[in-house]
Amino acid sequence: MPAIIRGIEDRVCVVGAGPGGLSLARTLKTLGVAFDVYERNAGVGGIWDQGNPGSPVYDTVHFISSKRQSHFLDFEMPPGYPDYPSHRQILAYLRAFAHAYGLESSIHFNTAVEWAEPTTAGWRIRLSTGESRHYRWLIAASGTNWHAWLPSYPGVFTGAVRHTATYRSPDEFRGKRVLVVGGGNSGCDIACDAADAAVAAFISLRRGYHIMPKYIFGKPLDVFAYDNRRVPLWLSQITLAWLLRLINGDVTRFGLKPPDHKVLESHPIVNSRILHHLSHGKLAVKPDVTRFEGAEVAFGDGTREQIDLVLFATGYRWQLPYLDDGVISWRGGRPDLYMNLFSRKYERLFVLGLLETDGGIYRLFDEMADLIARAILAQRDRPNEARRLAHMVRDDRPDLTGGVRYVDSARHAGYVEINAFRKQIKRVRRRMGWPDIARGHYERASAQAQARPQSMRAPDGPTV
Repeated sequence: MPAIIRGIEDRVCVVGAGPGGLSLARTLKTLGVAFDVYERNAGVGGIWDQGNPGSPVYDTVHFISSKRQSHFLDFEMPPGYPDYPSHRQILAYLRAFAHAYGLESSIHFNTAVEWAEPTTAGWRIRLSTGESRHYRWLIAASGTNWHAWLPSYPGVFTGAVRHTATYRSPDEFRGKRVLVVGGGNSGCDIACDAADAAVAAFISLRRGYHIMPKYIFGKPLDVFAYDNRRVPLWLSQITLAWLLRLINGDVTRFGLKPPDHKVLESHPIVNSRILHHLSHGKLAVKPDVTRFEGAEVAFGDGTREQIDLVLFATGYRWQLPYLDDGVISWRGGRPDLYMNLFSRKYERLFVLGLLETDGGIYRLFDEMADLIARAILAQRDRPNEARRLAHMVRDDRPDLTGGVRYVDSARHAGYVEINAFRKQIKRVRRRMGWPDIARGHYERASAQAQARPQSMRAPDGPTV
């Protein structure tokens, strides 16, 4: 049967109904922009739905940012949620958000965008249903943590080797000697799970890290940072380094390397368990892996350990597989986009979610989604305004680091400091004459927000 081709419409195609896609859907609906969202899975939530194929979420996952800094604008998490919600609670929150704003009716579930091609009038979209559609605008909001990256080492290993994206439960560690390779937040969390359940647990780290506790002076870490956001960078670095020394002491006594960078110069490791396990001998630190030799793993310090399971917490490749090579330019594995949002090559192409930052992302999604929606409105209705924005996208190269000298790694190639990013958003709004969004924005703009349920039911769990 030949594919159906529908005519050009002044509509937006949004790829993905995870947190970024939902933020976009609410914003576009509020501002009166016609759109369709395509989601390859059966429901909203993206990676937070553990049942979705390829989701990296494991049973013990909790947010590393707090509920006070991680909610959507005008849609706080329930008072009954803990400071650091579980993945089940996050999924329930996302489902409640979609329901409260009536977003499900605009989402095509079980329908993947398999390919998107730029045309003179917009985008031709091919769907997994065999149907083709044309849209004026395309927004890629399909997320980052779907394409796991595995390193290779010389030698042959006779045990099991997996990426942490495949990990689900500490039960997988029982009776085994486990090595976790990588020092990100997931790597540290899973190493702690192994410390609780495995016969022996090791974590291989290539550098030293500043390990942040989840609370400082009784406040969640990100709340403490937000309350002190006006403190100059140099003073923040001195103060935090002093606080970490006061709270953690000299962490090299646990076998950890001293950090080779200042506080805030890498993505924060927020973990209050790893030092506990190291101090009790339930977890041991190892340097870089150098080779595999049968059932043994050799390390850079000349030591060896017999290992049954190696889990690589080595991150993800950022990919937009439905776009041909060359549609987006990539530098160091990160997209070359204006403010990580606007394509410099195709003015009707936008991306939401391909960035990393040091703060809660959901409210930032709302601010970025609003910029994208207003750019679309300008292209649709206000050509002079659209031309002014096009000049900014082409010529403006803002510094989004906030003066932080991030470590030289692939992860930090496109890293943004959240306060610097918000200042740039305000700068764009001022230059374009667009209003700021603030608390109450969506409550005023959408009466449907009043339909928010008083409680949220976590899937397979109690009302929270």
